[in-house]
Order: sequence, then structure tokens, then C-alpha cells
Amino acid sequence: MNFREGRMGGIPGWWCEPLGALPGAAILHLHGGWFNLGSASAYRHLVGHIARSAGAVAFVPDYRLAPEHPFPAAVEDARASLRGLTESGTGRIAVTGDSAGGNLALSLLSLVVADPEATVRPTGAVLLSPVTDLELTGSSWQTRAEADPYFVRGQVEALIQGYLNGHSPSDPLASPLHGNLVGLPPIRVQAGDDEVLLEDSRRLVARAVAARVDARLDVWEGMPHGFLGFIGQAQAAAGALSSLGEFLSSRLASVSQA
Repeated sequence: MNFREGRMGGIPGWWCEPLGALPGAAILHLHGGWFNLGSASAYRHLVGHIARSAGAVAFVPDYRLAPEHPFPAAVEDARASLRGLTESGTGRIAVTGDSAGGNLALSLLSLVVADPEATVRPTGAVLLSPVTDLELTGSSWQTRAEADPYFVRGQVEALIQGYLNGHSPSDPLASPLHGNLVGLPPIRVQAGDDEVLLEDSRRLVARAVAARVDARLDVWEGMPHGFLGFIGQAQAAAGALSSLGEFLSSRLASVSQA
């Protein structure tokens, strides 16, 4: 695996390049951190595992963070990165995202679907415990509050306020759960049973299936948020990585992108 800094569509970030990667294909990964935290450098090793499992190179953009750069700056940077991949000649692209990055991935997909001038449309997406509802109405915020070791509601509300900067959390571009999901490419979602964001995944997939999207959710018992980072320590992480790798490699190898 080779890691190197780069730029795509004017956005800085990191490339994760496994040996023997599929030619003409790439993964665009949007990292987590509740829109205020995180970096491409910090997430490049996790994305490296995803890239190796899928057999494709991956780019992780350092999108602008709140509160200095509130909504929709991160979405704009994600779109610029995708446009850069397209303009570089990459013909097959999959989008992945974890946590808040899953939110950005969904928002990006909705923009592409609505853009009649898009020349390359992502052929699939993998979302790892995505944030889909910035109004925090999911029941798992109560039912999983004691089990989830990572998120406290008050802390998350402050980060969301910093990101939205007064913008409505019900805007579909901010909360993709409320958006039009018709026409999205095949989606696979991975989530842990012990996380407060579980209902964000369940409700999203239910709405996607109702919109005739090829969508599936895998829920891993006893796993907290971000459990894919336990690669080498938890069987669930290995199972999730294998599953998403098979899905991404099949989508990226598809000529028709059907």
C-alpha cells in the first residue's frame, strides 16, 4: 500500500494506492468527525484497508471543516473532488463515507443524480454508520445512549450548530434522510447494534428501498460506532471489510454501471 499527498479538483487530500489496483477506477472517501473534526491524514489508514479490500485506489479529500467553514462548504468540496476525478479521466467511481462522511456522500450523490450535465455518475456507495438526520430524531439516541461509548447528545448538538451556522437541519442537503433518494446507485450500509446512530442507517435504507434503490443494511451485534477501525481485533470488522470490499470491487469492475 502506498500513501501520498495529492489534490483533486483543487482540494488537498491523500491517495491510498494498493498494488494491482483496477485501472480507470477510484474510490472517493469522505471522512467522519461531525463536520468539525478529522483529516484525510488521520483516516488514510482506515481508507487504505477499504482500498485494498476493493482493489482500487482511493482519494480522501481534506474538505473544509466547521465552524470556520460552515455548511455547505464540505459538500461543495466533496463535489469538487468528484469533479476532479471525473476530469482526470477516471471512468468508474464509487463513493464511500463514514459517520459525517456518510452524510456528505449521500448529499453528493443526490447532487450528481440531479445534475443532467454529470458525465460520470458513481457506480455505487458504501456508508459506514452514516449521519443522515441532523435533527437527531432517531429512537436509538435514547435506546442506545448507555451502550454507545462515543457520542453524548449535547456534544453532538453543539457540533451540528457549528456546522449549520443557523441553517435548517431539515434541508435535504444537510439531512439526506429527508431527500429524494430516487435514482441513487446501489448502496451498502454497515452499522453497529450498539450505536446511537443506528436508526439513521435503518431509516435511510428503508426509504431507499421504498424509492427502488438497491440498498442493504448490515447491523453487527455488539459493535459500537466506528467498529471498522477494529480491523485485526474484531471478527465483525473483518466481516464488514470483506463484504464492502466485494461490493465495491464488483461495482467498480462493472462496465455498464447498471
